Amino acid sequence: MYSTLKLPENSSHSFSIAITHSLCEHLRRMQISEAPQVNVIIPAYNAARYLPIAIESVIAQTFQQWTIVLVNDGSTDNTDEVVAPFLATLGQKLKYIKQPKSGVSAARNHAMRNSSAEFLAILDADDVWLPCRLEESVACLRTRPTAGMSYGYITRISPEGEPLDTFDRRQKHGEGWVAPYLYMRRIDLPSPTITFRRECIDAVGGFDETLTATEDRDLWLRIASRYEVALIPKVLALYRTSPQSATTDPDRMLKSQLQFIAKHYGAPGCGMLARRVALGRIYKQRAEALAMRGELAEAFTSSARAVAFDPFDIGNLRTAGSLLLQRLGFDR
Repeated sequence: MYSTLKLPENSSHSFSIAITHSLCEHLRRMQISEAPQVNVIIPAYNAARYLPIAIESVIAQTFQQWTIVLVNDGSTDNTDEVVAPFLATLGQKLKYIKQPKSGVSAARNHAMRNSSAEFLAILDADDVWLPCRLEESVACLRTRPTAGMSYGYITRISPEGEPLDTFDRRQKHGEGWVAPYLYMRRIDLPSPTITFRRECIDAVGGFDETLTATEDRDLWLRIASRYEVALIPKVLALYRTSPQSATTDPDRMLKSQLQFIAKHYGAPGCGMLARRVALGRIYKQRAEALAMRGELAEAFTSSARAVAFDPFDIGNLRTAGSLLLQRLGFDR
């Protein structure tokens, strides 16, 4: 589902977007009497290393009717020091809020409670937007009045900013009424490309703060249960991978994924068959994560559970077969 990202020869792989002095002066002098159309929701916890690049990528947007709502979620690094110059140059276009460490969902919810724009766009402190990101998102939702949420494609980058791969192919069932496919994990909606209407949050609530992972999918599913989802078939953002990501902790992921499945079981399109498909996919994902850690016995057990839940998924069969061969020593 991905292709290799090819950069122009004169591109820098750091993806740092420089802020010129003239741009900062222009932003400082901008009149903001008109309410912004987009609030950019940025949670930050000990992300001072990457946060300037994220903020600069917002400043570089071709669409300029935005305000950043940045929540410092109890950081112990120099986040305050990093944010200070942006507060000076952006003025009212940057709202900076501090709270005790409460987790990413609580930080996002706090930001949304302090926002008022028609559209809300998600950007984590270590990710980067391409300059067209907001313009494409707002245009999409303006032309799709029945859609409550839009998303696009991403390029994954390493912690150092090196391009890894690009996910830029249409997903089957990736547009329209997609809630059952989100439940079954047959589609993924990358967070740094998500924009939704404020009315969606009024209708379904914010992020579930009881989930330590899968909180994004949970909210996207609740929105998709009431609204159509629109795809923007362009790369809109750079998603930075991290060895500290929740996805690298198989036990933590499994607990939250099972909680998510139980929470939505019985909703329209989320019945017994969908539940089995979803369980098959999460145990396959767990098997692959355990295999990367060298825990082949537990990985094979997880892959066997995936096949038991959904034996018709060729991916489950392939993962189980590959792990069986590795356990038997035929991969050497």
